[in-house]
Amino acid sequence: MSNYLIVGASSGIGKAIAEDLAKAGHQVYGTYNKNLCSDQENLNYHFLDVLSDTYDVSFLPEKIDGLVYCPGSIVLKPFHRIKAEDFANDYQLQTIGAIKTIQAVLPRLKESGNGSVVLFSTLAVQTGLNFHSMVASSKGAIEGLSRALAAEFAPSIRVNCIAPSLTDTPLAASLLNTEEKKLANAQRHPLKRIGSAEDISNLACFLLSDKSAWMTGQILHLDGGMSVLK
Repeated sequence: MSNYLIVGASSGIGKAIAEDLAKAGHQVYGTYNKNLCSDQENLNYHFLDVLSDTYDVSFLPEKIDGLVYCPGSIVLKPFHRIKAEDFANDYQLQTIGAIKTIQAVLPRLKESGNGSVVLFSTLAVQTGLNFHSMVASSKGAIEGLSRALAAEFAPSIRVNCIAPSLTDTPLAASLLNTEEKKLANAQRHPLKRIGSAEDISNLACFLLSDKSAWMTGQILHLDGGMSVLK
């Protein structure tokens, strides 16, 4: 049994990952901000505001075997309508939040001797998409951070990054709130469907496990083939 911290485990992808790990018998520490969650078997929830100057992870045991950072946002606007402070705020959530989390739990990850960190990017970093300048900027930084930390933390801690396309989660609800939108977005992907939280969880759980023990510094595109197929 391993100990895992899932930051942003109250909904969507984070919730799916936390529940899948708990069902597999691991001890999971999930965090929430706005959505209060009830503990489940092998899954304990704790409040954590990644934007706060006070970053308390005292609820964690001395050894953590894996960390997944899930908080994010999808703000799609024409570039000329985005203020510089909007870019800064998004960077605080997507990138600085991840940095603060990793720094806070790094001693516990080192105790594992074989820790694994999973971060999230987006298809829009490597594939230019209209109105994605804000999220692509923040997640581009995450991709660079993933590779740099993979080099610095090897061989005791692995760091990998998942870059999904549009996934059917509450975060993307405004983009998928009608059957017409779902169908149109599905057709954009070579596999003709939208990703699910479970699709992403399957890969994240693999990256946390010993089955990926020889993998680090990778940006894994999980996007229905959209990034490489036409």
